[in-house]
Amino acid sequence: MAKKIALITGITGQDGAYLAKLLLKKNYIVHGIKRRTSLINTKRIDDIYEDKNVKKSNFILHYGDVSDGSNINNLISSIKPNEIYNLAAQSHVQVSFQTPIYTTLTNAIGTLNILESIKSCKLEKKTKFYQASTSEMFGNINSKKISESDRFEPLSPYASSKLYSYWVTRNYRDSYNIFASNGILFN
Repeated sequence: MAKKIALITGITGQDGAYLAKLLLKKNYIVHGIKRRTSLINTKRIDDIYEDKNVKKSNFILHYGDVSDGSNINNLISSIKPNEIYNLAAQSHVQVSFQTPIYTTLTNAIGTLNILESIKSCKLEKKTKFYQASTSEMFGNINSKKISESDRFEPLSPYASSKLYSYWVTRNYRDSYNIFASNGILFN
């Protein structure tokens, strides 16, 4: 039986690193997308990274950015993953007020780029998609308990961009029969 292949955006973040380690233990081949920056920040995944030029590895890093639709499409087309976990985000609420366009490009358009790539590469029946959403979509609810049936009232560009990602994931699931799910994460 062939190994499952996973693609994780936001691989160098806390959740991405934990997920990569879990999937490697389950014998997956894990591909991660890492933004190219002047600082090399891979400390969360250094213990699982092996140079693929030295030996064949089940953990492969790619440079990319979810806001670059062409790059995302090329990666998804060549990897043909069984599962995609979108954990990439500009996730700092206060920074989202200072960089609303960047936040929206990363969080909202990045999700759309991935879903469009699944569709254009004709992977709707092969690839499962997970979108990491946030409780920030609910805003300041005056309740100790929140459920999926509560009304969304985003109060920041970050929350609004994540709400777009939530809805576009549902739209693509319903319109194109893509296995696409949202997780609503709480801090």
